[in-house]
Amino acid sequence: MKPSRSRFLNVRGLSCHLREWGDEGAPKLFLLHGWMDVSASFQFVVDALPGNWHVIAPDWRGFGLSGRCGDAYWFPDYLGDLDAILEYCQPDEPVRLAGHSMGGNVALMYAGIRPQRVARVAALDAFGLVDRPASDAPGRYEKWLGELRAPVAFRPYRDLDGLAARLCRENPRLDPERARWLAQHLGEDDGCGGVTVAGDPAHRRINPVLYRRAEAEACWRRVLSPVLWVEPEDQSLRQRIGVDDAQYEQAMACFRDLHLERIADAGHNLHHDQPERLAICLSSFMMASDREEMS
Repeated sequence: MKPSRSRFLNVRGLSCHLREWGDEGAPKLFLLHGWMDVSASFQFVVDALPGNWHVIAPDWRGFGLSGRCGDAYWFPDYLGDLDAILEYCQPDEPVRLAGHSMGGNVALMYAGIRPQRVARVAALDAFGLVDRPASDAPGRYEKWLGELRAPVAFRPYRDLDGLAARLCRENPRLDPERARWLAQHLGEDDGCGGVTVAGDPAHRRINPVLYRRAEAEACWRRVLSPVLWVEPEDQSLRQRIGVDDAQYEQAMACFRDLHLERIADAGHNLHHDQPERLAICLSSFMMASDREEMS
């Protein structure tokens, strides 16, 4: 495996852990993990990336080795944290961004909010959420208030092997050796002799703020950079979440320069299932601008 190193930044009052691979002078590629994941999750993709890259992957607030912020997490904070990280790591030129799931949604929205800051952006099975009507708001707020009254915790596991076994149950395609490696980074000591997920249990609370798809689409329509949309051929997660074909097609139509790649024999965690194929897709897309400049 390619060795990684850690750096910690103070980002908006919280300690933010950055995992980095490759040489400082190499082209930078920022990788953004999804919900209930960590930056180390990209190790298999980084191992397969052709060429020399300086890969920078943060642990989002409340995940992995980054700081925790209390009893609630808000989506705009990920945008604020990303903006601060990019300003620190690459302030003077547009960046290459790729994100999985929640991280991909952050990347796509950021590319529309600050279109001049992004050179190329890749979304890995990140298609947004189903729209929520305003009538859902009272019930969501009520449920959130109720959840705030009770402590919340992640399920404990006997050891890292127990956590690895859960990863394999959730993703039957996941290689057991990779699952054991991931468990070392996704788990932490629970203080009682066992293991729990490395993150803030407050992430389990319902988000009282409704997802408004029209707002996401407004951001997507402002994206100026080329967009790589990578998804598994198995689109069961999208269908389970409730993003129908009409919403899916409408999302794709928001982007003026969209490149679609479908990867076979992969589920939602395609960076675990087919990291070699994904690495080739990413590298080819991200380096295209350099080839165009040289031609």
